[in-house]
Amino acid sequence: MRILEIVLGSLVVLATWVSVVANLVVPRGLRSRYTRLIRDLVRVPFQAAADHCRTFESKDLILAWAAPLSILATLLSWLGLSVVGFGFVLAGVGGTNPGKGMLESGSSVFTLGFLSSSDSQQIFVDFCAAATGPVMIGLLVGYLPAMYSAYSQREAEVTMLQARAGVPAWGPEILMRHVQVPGLITQLTALYQGWERWAAQIAESHTSYPVLIHFRSPRATRNWLVALLAIMDAAALELALNPSKPKATMRMTLRAGFTCLREIADVEGIPYDVDPDPDSEIQLSYAEFSQGLDMLRYAGYPMERGPEDAWAHFRGWRVNYESLAYTLAYRIDAVAAPWSGPRRTQRQVLSVRTPVDRQPSRSRPAVSAADEDRQPTAPRGKA
Repeated sequence: MRILEIVLGSLVVLATWVSVVANLVVPRGLRSRYTRLIRDLVRVPFQAAADHCRTFESKDLILAWAAPLSILATLLSWLGLSVVGFGFVLAGVGGTNPGKGMLESGSSVFTLGFLSSSDSQQIFVDFCAAATGPVMIGLLVGYLPAMYSAYSQREAEVTMLQARAGVPAWGPEILMRHVQVPGLITQLTALYQGWERWAAQIAESHTSYPVLIHFRSPRATRNWLVALLAIMDAAALELALNPSKPKATMRMTLRAGFTCLREIADVEGIPYDVDPDPDSEIQLSYAEFSQGLDMLRYAGYPMERGPEDAWAHFRGWRVNYESLAYTLAYRIDAVAAPWSGPRRTQRQVLSVRTPVDRQPSRSRPAVSAADEDRQPTAPRGKA
């Protein structure tokens, strides 16, 4: 029985340290089912309360607490598991009951020192337990500045996009605003290049610190995923509408974008098709696409292809990232935006109201019954 307690306690301590090192030390996106479980458990009560909110601002305010608190809950769970693990080891080494062993273990892990043993073997275990608490807390203290620095860099770009894409961000509005200001459309290439680098940074930071995926923006109407989707849609629209334009920058931005989403999907455990068929159907309806083109035409955006021809090309690009973006947007409960898929509560989707300049008063296509049937109703896991 003493050997079993020592083995069990050692396995708990080892598993705890593997989780700590994988999340706080190793600089790569290692999937940890344990930390994901803690994060999901912390999120459940916040999500339940948020789903009953009448406004998205209230919902966002509640959900903003979930991800940061999951970090604290993870640290406390690591310390708790260390107390349990060392408690079993101390009980096995000293021949005492597990309750007394955990009391001594807690005294050491939290460096209280009110209970210790004179036995040399138990003293060694006490020293190991006493080192565990400060080391875990120290690693987390070093982890937080790097994580919040990545968060700050992410949000700076999302905030800067607000003037170019509106809030919530939308791909067609990026093109519309750039064509309405004389000379601004020439800056689209620089915008795409900046977001190509941004997507690469997000792929690195959000796989190294997966909790950032669920960190919300300071403003309820902004969201990193919706912003990236808007940039990718704008690039796909340009490729579909104007084939004579230089394609390299837009193609690389799209590839960086859906590569970023795929790496995040790997960490989140979301399945996807690595080589989707360009002729596959997408959840965005042709009526929604036509309404976006109608707005661009109203703003004076030049188009070399007609809507039907452009739709085939746009769909061929969007099939690479649409379902992944929709699944992630549903999972993190991002702000509802045009062309961004369904959400957990229907009233949030119905509350999407585009600004007046997104709704031209003339030549707006009607939504047919067939197109209504193609409206997205649930996220898919295939990209």
